[in-house]
Amino acid sequence: MDLIERDEALTTLEGLLANILSGRGCVAVVGGTVATGKSRLLDTFAQGTAQRGALSISASGSPVEQDLPLGVLGQLIHEAPLMEEERARAMALLREGAQSDLGSDRLGQPHAQVVHALCTVLIELSERYPLVIVVDDAHYADRLSLLCLAYLSRRVRLARIMMVLSHSDTAWESGAFSGAQLFSGPRCHTVQLHPLSRAGVLSLVAARVGAEEAERYAEEWHAYSAGNPLLLQALLEECSEGRPVPGHRYGQAVLECLHRGEPELLGVARGLAVLGQADSLDRLLGIERTRLDKALRSLAMAGVLGSGGFPHEAARLAVLAELDPADSMDLHRRAARLCHDDGAPTEVVADHLLHAGPPDDAWVVPVLADAAASALRQGRVKPAIEYLRLAWHTACDERERTRLAILLMRAEWRINPAAPARRLTDLFETMQRGWLDGSDAVVLAKALLWHGKLDDAKEVFDHLAESGGAHGPETTMELAIAGSWLRSTYPSMHAPLGETQPRTTLAPLAAIHRFESTAALTEVIVNGPRAEAIATAERILRVSHLDEMSMDTVESALLTLTYGGRPEQAAPLCELFLAEASARQAPSRMARLAAIRAEIAIRQGDLRTAVHQAGTGLELIPVSGWGVTVGGPLGSLVIAHTAMGHYESAHDLLDQPMLDAMFETRYGLHYLYARGRYSLAVGDVVSALDDFQRCGELMGQWNVNAPDLFPWRADAAEALLRLGRPDQARHLIEEQLVRFGSSSMRIQGISMRLFAATSEMRHRPNLLRRSVDLLQSSGDDYELARSLFDLAEAYGKLGERRRAGMILVRARTVANECGGAFDTASPAAEEADTPAARESGEVVTVLSEAERRVAALAAAGHTNREIAGQLYLTVSTVEQHLTRTYRKLNIGGRSDLPASLAF
Repeated sequence: MDLIERDEALTTLEGLLANILSGRGCVAVVGGTVATGKSRLLDTFAQGTAQRGALSISASGSPVEQDLPLGVLGQLIHEAPLMEEERARAMALLREGAQSDLGSDRLGQPHAQVVHALCTVLIELSERYPLVIVVDDAHYADRLSLLCLAYLSRRVRLARIMMVLSHSDTAWESGAFSGAQLFSGPRCHTVQLHPLSRAGVLSLVAARVGAEEAERYAEEWHAYSAGNPLLLQALLEECSEGRPVPGHRYGQAVLECLHRGEPELLGVARGLAVLGQADSLDRLLGIERTRLDKALRSLAMAGVLGSGGFPHEAARLAVLAELDPADSMDLHRRAARLCHDDGAPTEVVADHLLHAGPPDDAWVVPVLADAAASALRQGRVKPAIEYLRLAWHTACDERERTRLAILLMRAEWRINPAAPARRLTDLFETMQRGWLDGSDAVVLAKALLWHGKLDDAKEVFDHLAESGGAHGPETTMELAIAGSWLRSTYPSMHAPLGETQPRTTLAPLAAIHRFESTAALTEVIVNGPRAEAIATAERILRVSHLDEMSMDTVESALLTLTYGGRPEQAAPLCELFLAEASARQAPSRMARLAAIRAEIAIRQGDLRTAVHQAGTGLELIPVSGWGVTVGGPLGSLVIAHTAMGHYESAHDLLDQPMLDAMFETRYGLHYLYARGRYSLAVGDVVSALDDFQRCGELMGQWNVNAPDLFPWRADAAEALLRLGRPDQARHLIEEQLVRFGSSSMRIQGISMRLFAATSEMRHRPNLLRRSVDLLQSSGDDYELARSLFDLAEAYGKLGERRRAGMILVRARTVANECGGAFDTASPAAEEADTPAARESGEVVTVLSEAERRVAALAAAGHTNREIAGQLYLTVSTVEQHLTRTYRKLNIGGRSDLPASLAF
C-alpha cells in the first residue's frame, strides 16, 4: 500500500475510535495480502489510543498456537488491567474452557456459558474505560477464541468496545469458521490494504536513492517487490548505484512472507521452486487444481511470484535452501518421474535426478546418458559430467558401466585431461577382460598415451590389430585416424596399426574430416610442405566448429598450416577457435588451442604472444595434467623466455621432472629443442649441441622432415661456431639449405644468416641481405632482427659505419616490436646516433611495416612489378604504398628515397 493509503486507513480507524467514546461500539476488520503493512498499521493505531482516552489490549495469532484453546483470548485477559477478583474469575474460566472438549464445531451449553462469562469480563472492563481490542493475524487464532471474539462483536453496540482484527485475505475466507461469516453486520467495517502502486514504490525508492536513479530502474523495483513493503525494504538495503540487486536479504524477506501466510502457500512455493513451472504442480503436490490456482494468486498478490514464476532467482534459491534435505530429495524424485512421464527434455529430468538422491529405477540410466550427450553438444560440459557420473553409479550391467565410463572420460577430458587418469586402470582391465573394443578401445589407448602409459596403449592397439576384419566401419575409420595420428605424434607407436585404409563413403562427415586433417598433418611432418595437404587443412578449418568431436580435427589442421610454413594463415583461425572455446567454457580445449597459438607465435617471432598463450595453456591445465604433451606449451614458453632474455623463468620451467615417455613423442622434440635454445643462450654450448643433435637423431629415426618443425641443424651449427668448429657448422648449414632451402623462406633465411657466419667477412653483407629479405617475407620478426643485427655488425667491421648505424636502428625497432633481447655491442653501435642513423630512425618510425618493405625494395632499384612479385602483392598495391611513403617522407619520388632503406 502507498503511504497515503495507510494514512487513510489509520484515519478511518481513528474515526471509528471516536464513535466508541460516545458509546457506539464497532468492529474493524483490516484485510490484505501478506506483508502489506497490516501489523504496522495496528501497532500505530494501538499506540495512539491512550492519547484519545481509550485503553487498548492486544493479542496476535500464530500458526504454532492455533490448536491451543483460548490462546488468543488468554493473551487479551493477561494484558487487561483487571481487579484481583476479576482476574481470578477470568483465569478460572480460561482453565475451564481449555479443559473442555472442543472437538465439536458447535458449542454445547457448558461451553457457551464459558464464552459468555469471558466476554462479560471484557464488557465490564469497558464500563470503566473505553476499550480497544486489537488482534493481529486473527486468521491464526484458535477456534474457541474466534468464537468468543465473534460473540463479543455482536454485543459491541451496547458497550464502549472497538475490536480491530487483521487477517490474511486467503486464510480469512477458508475453513468452517471463516472470518467473513463470523464478523459481519452493520457494526463491522472493512479496511482493505493493497500493495504499493508503481508510483508508491517509486516515491519510497526516490527518497533513498534519488529521483533520477529511481525512475531509471523503476520497472525493476516494482517487478521484484510487486509493491510488497517488506520485499521493497529488503531491496532498498541491497541496492547498488540506484538499482535493485536481489540477494540474501531479499531471499529472507521472501521466506518471511511465506511463513506469515498459510502453510499451503509455503508448500506451493517450495513445489514451484523445485519444478520450475506451474504446469503439473498440482500433480507434484497432490492438491486440487482450484486450490493450487488460488494459492498461486495469493502468492502473486503478495509479490512472491511474478508472471510465470519467482520474480528473481534469489527468491527461488532462498526457498530451495530452506528445504529439508529429505523433503528436497522427495520433491525432486517425484518431479523427475513426472517430467519423464510428461515427455520433458531429458536434461530437465536429469537435473531433478541429480538432486533426488541415489536413484533405484532402471529408466534413469538412458535418460541421464541422453541428457549428457545433449549437454555436450551445447558445450555444457560440467552438467554432462554430473549426469554421466550419476548414470555410472546407477547402472548395474558391467558393459553398460564400461560404456558410460568411456563417455565420462571423454567429457572430463574437456575440463582437465588429468581428471580421467584414475579411470584408466579400470578401463584397461576391462579391455583385457574383453568388455571393451572398437572405437572405445581407441579412446582408451589415446588417453593412455597422453598420460605416458605407452606399453599399455601398445597392448590396446595390439588387441585391435589382432581383431583384423572383425571391426565395423566406425572402428575401421577410428583405427585409420589413430594410425595416421600416431605417425605424426607418437611415431614409435605407429607399427601396431599398420596402414589401415578406411571406407570414407560409409563414415560420417565429422569422421572424414578428422581422417583428412590427421593425414594432412602426417604428410607435412613426414614429407614437408605439400600444397594438397595445406589446401585440405584450409578447407576443413573453414567449415569446422568446436562441437562434440571436432577438437582433434581442428588441432591437426592448425598444426598442418603451422608446420607447413603458413603461420600467418593459422594465427587468425586459431584466434577464432580460441574465442569459441572460451564461449563454450571448455578449458581443456582452450589450453590446447593456446599451446598451438604459442607455436604459431614462435614462428612469427611474436615472443610476447608466445609467452602469453603458452602461459595461459599451462595455467588452464597444470604441468602434471598435460602428460607427455607438456613438451608443446612448455617448449614454446622456454623458447620465448630465452629469446626475451628471461633466463631464470626459462630455467624454472626446465627444472621440473618430465615423463620419460615424452621423449618417444613429437612433444619430446619440442622439449629438447627448447632446452637446447636455452643452454645455448646461457653459454652451456656443449649441452645445447647434445640436445640439438639428439633432436636431429630422433627426427631422422622417425623420418620427420618438416623444415618448419625444428631447424635443429641451424642451431647446432651456431653451437659448433661457438665451439670453434666452423667447417662442421658450414656442413650442417649446407645440408639444411639443400634439403629445405626451397621449401621454406623462413628456414632459408635462418640458414643464410648462419651461412654468412661461416663465410669470409667480405661476403657476409650480401648473404645477410638475402637472409633479411627472406625473413622479412616469411614474417618471423625475431629471426629478422637477428639477421639485421648481424648485418649491422658486418657493415661495421667492413668500415661502413654510417650504413651499419642505419641498419642498427631498424634492427632495434624490429627487436622492440617482437620483444626480443639482443646483444647489440658492435662497432656499428658507435654510429647509431649519426645524422644518417637518425634519418633512418625517423623513416622507420613514420612508415608502416608494409610501407617499409616496399620502400626498401624500391630504394634498392627494384621495379614495381618486381616488388609485387617478391612480396606477393598486386602492382596497384605497391603503387599505393609508394604514394603514401612519398607523402609521409615529404619527397618527390623514388629517387629521393633514403639510401638507408636499401639493404
